[in-house]
Amino acid sequence: MAPIPGSGLAKGLAVTLRTMTKKTVTEQYPEKQPELPPRTRGVIGLFEENCTVCMLCARECPDWCIYIDSHKETVPPAAPGGRERSRNVLDRFAIDFSLCMYCGICIEVCPFDALFWSPEFEYAETDIHELTHERDKLREWMWTVPEPPALDPGAEEPKELAAARKAAEKLEAAQQAAQAEQQEGQA
Repeated sequence: MAPIPGSGLAKGLAVTLRTMTKKTVTEQYPEKQPELPPRTRGVIGLFEENCTVCMLCARECPDWCIYIDSHKETVPPAAPGGRERSRNVLDRFAIDFSLCMYCGICIEVCPFDALFWSPEFEYAETDIHELTHERDKLREWMWTVPEPPALDPGAEEPKELAAARKAAEKLEAAQQAAQAEQQEGQA
């Protein structure tokens, strides 16, 4: 059966009339901030205290966009008669976001949890050379990183927490025993 002449035009006008009566879904971005999903990959934040300058993130980065400079310092012995140790001190940590492809490999390979995804996405620059952000800016973004989701109620306690709890209980028991000995010695 042949189509009726002008039926395509009528269908198109019907779609136009239907959408004209619906409420628009456009978000007015600069005035109203968007609701971002919790796992948004915006920018990478640096928690500098956890960085040991192991360079794993820079070595594993497929784009070579992470720049790290460091120097060694000697640390005095922790106990008398001990030996001095050396440790790496972070001088520069920078990420060139004009090269970064936001793959997250650097975050995954960091064994000390120094890198995190931040949902911050407003870091555009007019000059491409200004997209290399140094550690101060990366640290600022660290404070926008959301809290990790709560553990499943039926999940097993993390091993780190269990070990810390056991150590605290042993220390508390030792302190109580020392106090009991002191009280007996005074009596």
